[in-house]
Amino acid sequence: MALFQNSVLNKYIKLQDQEAVEKAYKKYAKYFHNAARQQNIRDSKEEQFQEGFLRELFVTVLGYTLNPEPNFNLTTELKNEKNAKKTDGAILKNGQALAVIELKSTKTKDLESIRQQAFDYKANQTGCVYVITSNFEKIRFYINNAVDFEEFNLFTLNLERFTLMYLCLHQSNLLNNIPLKIKTDSVVEEEKITKTFYNDYSVFKRELFRDLVKQNMNNEVFRNEIQKEDSEQANKNIKLVLFKTSQKLIDRFLFIFFAEDRGLLPPNSTLQILKKWKADVDFGDERPLYNLFKTYFHFLDTGRKGTDSRAEIFAYNGGLFKPDAILDSLIIDDELLYKHTKQLSDYDFESQVDVNILGHIFENSLNEIESVNAEIEGTAFDKQKTKRKKDGVFYTPKYITKYIVDNTIGKLCTEKKDALKILEEDFNPKRQKETKKKLLASLETYREWLLQLTICDPACGSGAFLNQALDFLIKEHQDIDELQTNLLGGGLVFPNIENTVLENNIFGVDLNEESVEIAKLSLWLRTAQPRRKLNTLNNNIKCGNSLIDSKTVAGDKAFNWEEEFPQVFKEKEKKPHHITWVTHNSRTSQRMIDHKVKKGDALWLEDEWELNITKTIGEIIKQDNLNVLAYNICGDHIHLLLVCEDEEVPNIIRKLKGKSSQKLKEHLEIPKEESFTLWAQKYSNTYIDTEDKLNNTISYIQNNREKHNLDSHTSNKGLKKNMESNKGLQPLVDKDTLQPLVDKMCCSLNHAFRTERKDGFDVVIGNPPYVQLQKMKELSSQIKKLNYKTYESTGDLYCLFYELGNELLKHKGTLGFITSNKWMRANYGKSLRKYFYENTTPYKLIDLGAGIFEGAVVDSNIIMFQKKNTNDFTIPSLDVTKEQNVQDFTIYHNQFVNISPQNDDVWTISSKAEQNLKNKIEKLGTPLKDWNIEINRGILTGLTDAFLINREKKDELIKIDSKSAEIIKPVLRGRDIKRYTIDYQDLYLINPHNGYDNVERINIDDYPAIKEYLEQFEPQLSKRGDKGKTQFNLRNCAYVDAFEKPILFYPDISQQLSFVYSDSNYLTTNTGYFIVSDDKYLLSVLNSKLINYYYKSISAQLGETGIRAFTIYIEKIPVVKTEETNEFINNAEVILSLNSDFVNIENKFTIYLQSQFSIEKLSRKLQNWHELDFSDFIKELNKAIKKVGGEKLTKTDEMDWMDVFETKKAAAQNLKTEIDKTDKEIDQMVYTLYGLSEDEIKIVEGN
Repeated sequence: MALFQNSVLNKYIKLQDQEAVEKAYKKYAKYFHNAARQQNIRDSKEEQFQEGFLRELFVTVLGYTLNPEPNFNLTTELKNEKNAKKTDGAILKNGQALAVIELKSTKTKDLESIRQQAFDYKANQTGCVYVITSNFEKIRFYINNAVDFEEFNLFTLNLERFTLMYLCLHQSNLLNNIPLKIKTDSVVEEEKITKTFYNDYSVFKRELFRDLVKQNMNNEVFRNEIQKEDSEQANKNIKLVLFKTSQKLIDRFLFIFFAEDRGLLPPNSTLQILKKWKADVDFGDERPLYNLFKTYFHFLDTGRKGTDSRAEIFAYNGGLFKPDAILDSLIIDDELLYKHTKQLSDYDFESQVDVNILGHIFENSLNEIESVNAEIEGTAFDKQKTKRKKDGVFYTPKYITKYIVDNTIGKLCTEKKDALKILEEDFNPKRQKETKKKLLASLETYREWLLQLTICDPACGSGAFLNQALDFLIKEHQDIDELQTNLLGGGLVFPNIENTVLENNIFGVDLNEESVEIAKLSLWLRTAQPRRKLNTLNNNIKCGNSLIDSKTVAGDKAFNWEEEFPQVFKEKEKKPHHITWVTHNSRTSQRMIDHKVKKGDALWLEDEWELNITKTIGEIIKQDNLNVLAYNICGDHIHLLLVCEDEEVPNIIRKLKGKSSQKLKEHLEIPKEESFTLWAQKYSNTYIDTEDKLNNTISYIQNNREKHNLDSHTSNKGLKKNMESNKGLQPLVDKDTLQPLVDKMCCSLNHAFRTERKDGFDVVIGNPPYVQLQKMKELSSQIKKLNYKTYESTGDLYCLFYELGNELLKHKGTLGFITSNKWMRANYGKSLRKYFYENTTPYKLIDLGAGIFEGAVVDSNIIMFQKKNTNDFTIPSLDVTKEQNVQDFTIYHNQFVNISPQNDDVWTISSKAEQNLKNKIEKLGTPLKDWNIEINRGILTGLTDAFLINREKKDELIKIDSKSAEIIKPVLRGRDIKRYTIDYQDLYLINPHNGYDNVERINIDDYPAIKEYLEQFEPQLSKRGDKGKTQFNLRNCAYVDAFEKPILFYPDISQQLSFVYSDSNYLTTNTGYFIVSDDKYLLSVLNSKLINYYYKSISAQLGETGIRAFTIYIEKIPVVKTEETNEFINNAEVILSLNSDFVNIENKFTIYLQSQFSIEKLSRKLQNWHELDFSDFIKELNKAIKKVGGEKLTKTDEMDWMDVFETKKAAAQNLKTEIDKTDKEIDQMVYTLYGLSEDEIKIVEGN
């Protein structure tokens, strides 16, 4: 990926001394362009040429001084600061490594393979900025992160590319950090261009749409729509069509702007059209400007021959410029079109606006759809609640798309090359002729396989993942070309590879039509080449609801994958197979006769066994949706008429025989260690090739028991006899005959020979939307009926995409998604975790935490898996949530740990030592749910605005009716509950409860003042779900009386577990929870670092620091039961008292501040005044005074405040010191209680 923004780069290139560059180029070319020397370099071992490489390139060409020369700034084998490893080379500034250099021989073809090693060296050199890797033929240059780089081929560099390498690597530039400055300037410039271009683009889009509406509502093409009775709806429909048309028109213009700056079209063609129109108008020909553009669109579709006076225009076609009745009939204001096309064409699409910037712009433009829809509907539009945000759709950073593509498509490619034994070092021109033939044959086989790969993004958006997949596959084909060139010489290139990949390998679906069109455009822009037709992408990139194939649910957006992509899901070539297999030793084979194998006792199936076997086979037939026309089991053999493909038969029969044998062994209670052979190894398979034979075979199988003089399945005579002597074994089915089971497993001819499809995608990748299903309301209920195994009503849409993605894959295909990480621990993730366990083999899991998506507060992770299940469910996992530079997660491979969650267990990424510590805590402690205590949630009102009141309102209601005081109680919200303290905000809850135990519900008529107050909140009171018998009552709450007992409160959301003891009869809202207990031993343990550490390992979290205190996790906390609690209780009482004193000082000071200066609400800094020094306190106080219109403090005022501030601060800090000291004492006591070692304590404390 490019390091620099082109326009910034060009500016710095112009500042280079061109004469010095050309002089250096001559030195470089003389050495590195020598063909004989190139071959010698290729033949050299790594250690043979390392120093020579550094001397010839870095000293001779790039101007460095190599150690041991005086004042050297280049050295070999620099030792790491933190271990004994050494980098191959380093560029030094002031004796410190500014750049590390990692070298390999040319046998290492892919420099990607040494990136991690090089960045490990960088991490071990303080202040290191640059990383340089090379295999003597290619050289890569990185700045700070491992994502972006420039790569140069030293054997083929022309002057232009050499100039860029000179700018990056010459000592006069690198030692002065010029590359870092270019990159910094590039980021600034790219952000600036993105912002200005997007503004111009979106203004054009909006003004164009409004102009189209103004001038085209009565357009002839809309006649049918106009004639509808519902004219209002017709107008809305026309506006929607015009909006989509405006997007398509702008897509055309963008392609033209891009193409004329990239050499695909005559340069400045837009400006020429605009000039011609101006000249024609001046001449008196006032035809619309849009007519000229329509002519140009026609040329782009069909082509135009060049002449002496005009340039040739190639017919790019691809569907973008094909005739369109609506587009061709539009009327557009000339001045509007002139202004905006000129403004956008003035950008340089070669150096300023590249494809990546356009990707961001395309993604952002999708947010405008919601505002336009609101405009069409005449409703208000909230920018903070755009549909893209509501639908959980966010633009995926390139380093994420690249990593997922590299490790899904890349994984399959690596496995295939390994299977074909394609090793880069083998492709040497000195190989023997026969060896070359074999190598080329392997490459050709690999190429053919590569051309058949199918990759899909089922929620493709603007095409970020599809573009990355395209880049990867093109690069893979280029690598094949390079290996062929290495072997044969010359420049062999597979023709037209971009179009071939687009046509055969890339597939995408999105719910949004605009997304689909933008995805197509982005792929066209990335692959467009001069004089090469654009691909028609209509067969590959489609609009639809990926998750729903029911038109009843999704209407026109219903999407049937098999029908939409028949080139991927090919029709099965099914045939009827008459299959027979027999029991062990029941037949003598020719092989046994030939080898004189002694035959053992034949195995005869008792009736009870036949029931068991048939039930098992029936279950498999149902689960795998097999097509069985006839079945019979006959004592020592089975007949099966199976309709499937030839290649499916072996696996199906293997499964039927294996599972039936296993289940019968379990039923007979045969010990696992004992062998049990039910079936003979072989089976017969006869293909039925005519309709007569098929009917005869069905009849033959159905009547086979009679042929062998066995009772039919409809007779229970033999079964009853057997059951009398089956030694207590009971049948697994409540049936007297086998026939009902047989009837259930067999299907009709029409069903068996229906059209079925096979295969699927090799790779599924993407960033599916994150939407809570409960927010989708009615649609969620409809989705539930579609029988997704991962569906949970409280779950998220992305969970269903994981299941869909796996179902779309071929066997052993790979999937890679980035989604929210909540499924790993959340209760709603149970179904998904179980699905992963039963249906997939995950091979990489990376927890990324927050901050990946711009403008989105979401914790994310990446999981990649293969479509297959495994006996060893062990997942290499990585947690980078605490790393400073998450972008560099790709180089943290040495930090991967193996985790082995079972079934629907919570998934926690932890090292072996962390896993052992967790097990230790669980072994010693008793879960809270087994402590004989109540754990309750606060009161749910359903309408907090109505029932939560301040002191002023409370006093007012009591003044009107003193009886009101009976049901107005002090209340805590979650935010008021702190660790060992309560920050009471003088709030109250009106509690007209619905009755509990023997206490009657509150009759609101007994409290007229409160009733009158609540009546203003109708109809919300009646509509709320959390109401009691009347709209004025709260919902049933059986534990209302518990609030009158001693309680341990804790908030639902906080940065750490925060428990506090209270016996003050507070209520709490639904954002608070409580344990009915006065156990201060329990309080101290629950507030400890150890329990907080443990809780984070088992629970769903918010961001890097936040936690949710759900009861399903709280009740799992293992607390040691001990008689030695006195010291814990004493310390808990001390810390409760200290915190009370601390809050008292804190609150008195803030109340004093507010009263002195009439400040209604203090800033966060002033609320934490004791953490400020005096000068910062005065600054914050003056800001607050200014906000309320007061005068700034005089110096005399400041002096008066100094004594007050410093005295109170000292008192507060003394208390804080004592609190921290007591807290640490409790932590140490808890460590001792659980028997933690020093190393385990370090784990808990993050050391």
